[in-house]
Amino acid sequence: MKSALIVSVFLMVALLGGQRLLADPQSSESGVLTGVVIGPDDKPVAHALVTYQSGGGSAPHVMHADAKGHFSIPKLRSDNYELRASGRGVLSPWKNIAVRSGRTKAVTLRLVYAKQILQEYKATRTYEPKN
Repeated sequence: MKSALIVSVFLMVALLGGQRLLADPQSSESGVLTGVVIGPDDKPVAHALVTYQSGGGSAPHVMHADAKGHFSIPKLRSDNYELRASGRGVLSPWKNIAVRSGRTKAVTLRLVYAKQILQEYKATRTYEPKN
């Protein structure tokens, strides 16, 4: 009797539009960051290393992309994050991404040769010594 009541309630919730609530494990308290790592040859990089940290630079984490270069980082609290990928002797510049609660953010990390990163850095940053 008790199990029949539970099944009935479950079916009623599902029929009344609760499917999304039951099927979506993503909490409104956190967000998801998904992406793909692309190499200099414009092809996905299998098992690339993805490094991410909060915008303040604290709590760095690493993970690997899958065999097709895809990655997913679930349950991130709302914050700004910095991401970088590396693989096959090349790496990507740091990318700043805003993750918001209840949202999924997609990003592409493009690996470039270190020489190109230095050129980008020089072109966008200047150093002014304090006197």
